[in-house]
Amino acid sequence: MKSVTSIFSAFVLAATSVLAAAESDSEVNAHKAALDLAGAFSNEGFKIRDGHWAGTIKPHDHALIAVNLYAGNQYWFSVGATDTAKKLAINLYDESGKLVETESYNEGEKAAAGFSPTSSGQYYVMVDLVDGNESSVCLVYSYK
Repeated sequence: MKSVTSIFSAFVLAATSVLAAAESDSEVNAHKAALDLAGAFSNEGFKIRDGHWAGTIKPHDHALIAVNLYAGNQYWFSVGATDTAKKLAINLYDESGKLVETESYNEGEKAAAGFSPTSSGQYYVMVDLVDGNESSVCLVYSYK
């Protein structure tokens, strides 16, 4: 099994390069699914952050997205996928690669993780396609 640090170095570059690419129809559908899920957190006062990450992941593969978070804020990371994904997982790591404890939600091709950092800095959101076929995925996050 690869270490989280080696996964970070391999996927941060990939996540950065995907941001510049034009979105496909399936990525737009995944974005809609992520926004639908994030809308539930808007009802609790969370604001959806401008911007998102979209790409394609294969079964048992990962996408790693670097985010800057601020102590004192609360965050929800929402990921949606096309219906070829049967189960997604989302985890959050601090800048040293340590898994942080989050609240979680998982409903097939949608998943979310909530977190309130105690220190500001760079964190990493890892999205995993646990079950299903290759799928377009999209990550958005909300804060308050």
